[in-house]
Amino acid sequence: MTRSPSTRLFAALLLVSLAIFAQVSDALYFYLEGAEKKCFLEELPKETMVTGTYKAEQFSAVQNQWIVNPESRIQITVEELPQEHVVVNRQNEPSGRFTFTSAESGDHSICLSVVSTSWFDSTKTRMTFDMDFDDPAGDHHDHKETLSAMAMRIHELNQRVQDIRREQAFQREREAEFRDQSELTNSRVVWWTIMQIVVLGTICMWQMRHYKNFFVAKKLV
Repeated sequence: MTRSPSTRLFAALLLVSLAIFAQVSDALYFYLEGAEKKCFLEELPKETMVTGTYKAEQFSAVQNQWIVNPESRIQITVEELPQEHVVVNRQNEPSGRFTFTSAESGDHSICLSVVSTSWFDSTKTRMTFDMDFDDPAGDHHDHKETLSAMAMRIHELNQRVQDIRREQAFQREREAEFRDQSELTNSRVVWWTIMQIVVLGTICMWQMRHYKNFFVAKKLV
């Protein structure tokens, strides 16, 4: 049985639609009325990094479509339960992401809301939200090995620096000893030279006096 071209085209379109839906099905979207808050409860292991991506859109009657209002602000709150310890509490732009790491294992409340400037604000907001979880057990061993290798390398470099410093200190001590020895030797040479001059002068004077007395005694002068 041969399929018609229209049937094959319909099957191809169906497959493309399913593929697109599979790609975008990870992210969810929901609607908020005014300052309504939407919270998600997630049980997280210890030291799990969570990255949340969001986009808040408001319906524009002029453009007849959902658009991002740059003047709106999104309140993001993350708490550890049941301690109610606040991990994240900030106001961000209408489209962006936030990241946090769980300090302890357990339930975490992740809440999103639109910051409203009016008590009776009924603006409808469509929020697209997605979360990505980084398993700490996946790369822990690799990170540990990398950190250990880096620590060993840093330790080796520190040892080399200490050796160089000790060698420089030893060379400075030897230079100081050599300088002191040279100064002492030079001073001794100077004093020895002075003593030789004094002795030679004394001998010359004695010889001259002796020859003078000899010549006088012989009546040669």
